[in-house]
This record gives sequence, structure tokens and C-alpha cells, in this order.
Amino acid sequence: MTIIPGCGMIPRNMPAYDPVPTNNPTHTEPGTPLLFARVLDGEGGGRAIDWAGIQQWEPGADGKVLWMHLCRNTPGVYEWLQDQVGIPEPTAELLTSDDTRPRAFREGNTLVATLRGINFNPGAEPEDMISMQVWSDGTRLITLRRHPLQTPRQILAKIDRGAGPGDAGAIVTALTEAMVARMNASIVDMNDHIDQLEHQDMDDDPEEMLQKIAGIRRNCLGLQRHMGPQHVALEAISRDAPPWFEDHDRREIAETIDRLRRYLDDIDVSKESAVVLMDELRTRALASNERATYMLTIVAGIFLPLGFLTGLLGINVGGMPGVNDGHAFWWVTGVCIAIIGVLLAIFKRLRWL
Repeated sequence: MTIIPGCGMIPRNMPAYDPVPTNNPTHTEPGTPLLFARVLDGEGGGRAIDWAGIQQWEPGADGKVLWMHLCRNTPGVYEWLQDQVGIPEPTAELLTSDDTRPRAFREGNTLVATLRGINFNPGAEPEDMISMQVWSDGTRLITLRRHPLQTPRQILAKIDRGAGPGDAGAIVTALTEAMVARMNASIVDMNDHIDQLEHQDMDDDPEEMLQKIAGIRRNCLGLQRHMGPQHVALEAISRDAPPWFEDHDRREIAETIDRLRRYLDDIDVSKESAVVLMDELRTRALASNERATYMLTIVAGIFLPLGFLTGLLGINVGGMPGVNDGHAFWWVTGVCIAIIGVLLAIFKRLRWL
């Protein structure tokens, strides 16, 4: 796991951003919200289609599905969804809003959903979730995002290889599975990092360890808070999806729900492990401070009578004993050593040492 100051955790061997293929002319057309689009052939493949082709595309009897992936913060998307696609105003507003709370519902023969994914973009905290809005009537599938999201491009790569989903329901299922799987990658890396901290000598740099553990705990809380409502949205998809959402897709969504619940349980375990490590570090730090204070008290207890004696003998007045005795210094030194010995014996007897 890579830890970037102020940027949280990014799983190893995972790209931090949505790569832009320079050889793909349909990635972004200037002045349009289109990121990519494919007309599925029903056999796992699909052909690319540009923005102009989308405006002319009509569902046919062959059952082909059009999948469009759009940037929702592009000007004109809200109006296009209403005017060209025929989406009701409240639904179009939901699809283009910044409200990222996961939800899903059926609207006639269409499925509308908002899903969350973990943010692996540079300069972002993992708990800063990326939302993806989904709308489909079975023949058209529209996915929208504001920030780069890797999951749709993973599915796109499979379609371009001829091994992708064949219909709208299968794409929705694949998207949810991939988003949840990426959550698992982050959890596994957090657990690995906790294991490393558990085997690390806590006396090396306790402050740095405490900061790392606090960061892990903060990430766990963020993931749990943001991804917890995701399973409610997935349950709504599995339960209330329109008839074009096939039974095997519902079963796969149900399996994804179970997997997500297990991941949330794993987050609880990681969070508790981080709490235990923090408590142990703080207990050690407190014990170390108490030991230092205790030793300083012992030293002060030893030198207090010596300071009193030397201070008393240092008074510059007449009649001081031993002023004319050449051996007085050694007598005083011997008395001081004797006092130290007596104090050490008393402390030993009282088990203070």
C-alpha cells in the first residue's frame, strides 16, 4: 500500500486514475459529454458509436443495446436527458446532481440508480467517494460520472475484446461487481498494513506509528460510512428491477450484496485492530512517561537532603564546624555518601527501586 501524505491509501499495483487511451477517438468529443459509447451485439462484443450516431440511433427488433458513458458536469447534459432521451425532470436532476448517496428505484420500465466507488484519483482521500449514476430502459443504458472512474473502462475493455456483458442488465451487474471488488482491494491492503504495524517495534517511532494507525482508522470509518448504504441500493436493484433485468443478474446482484456485507465486516475488524494498536501505543507511552517521572522523583529524593546539607555548610557565617580542619571536606563527602547509601537502602526496602 502506498501512503501519500494527506492522500490516504492507494492499493499496490492499481493505477491511480482513469487512463485515457489516446488512440480512442470516442473518448471525448469536444463540446459533447460523451466519454465512450458502444452498441452491444448481444454476444459479448460491441461497436463504437459517436455522438452524432447516438442522436440517430433507434432501438430495433434485433435487441441490441446502446451503452453511453457521459460526463454529467458537461453543460447541456441535463437538458439532453430530458429532450432527447425523454427522462422526467426529477430523474434527470438526480442523474446530474452532486448527491452521491447510493440509491436505486424503478420508474416504470426503467432502472435508476446512484452507486459509489472508492476514489483512487491523485490527491484524493479514499473516503472521498466517486459516484456513478445509472439509467436504463433495457435498450439504452446511460452511465454518468463527474470524476474519472475506472470501473466502466474495465467493462469497456472486455466488450472491445468480445468477452463483455451482452445486455443492459449484465452491464449493471458487472459494474456493481467491479466497484465492490475494488473496495476489497483497498480493505486487503489496509489489513496488510495493519499486520506490518503489529510486527513493527513500537519503540522505534511511536509518534509516526500512531499517525499511520490513526489514518487507517479514519479510512475505515470513511469507507464504512460511505459504502454502508451501498447494499441498500443493491438490494433495491435485485428486488425492484424491471422485467428486462434477468433472473441470473438478480442472483449475481444478491451475491454482490453478500460480498459487500462481508467487506463491511472486514472493515469493522480492521477498525478494531487499529483501535487495539492505538490503545497499546498510548499505554506504552503513558507507562514510559510515568517511569520517567518516577525516576526523576527518586533522583530528587536522593539529592534533596544532600542539597540541604551542602547548602547549610555553605553559609558564610562564623562558627561553621570544620573550617580550620584540613580533613573536613572528606568528612562531608563521606557523610553525603552515607546519606546516599541509607536512602538507596530505604528505597530498596520499600521496593521503590
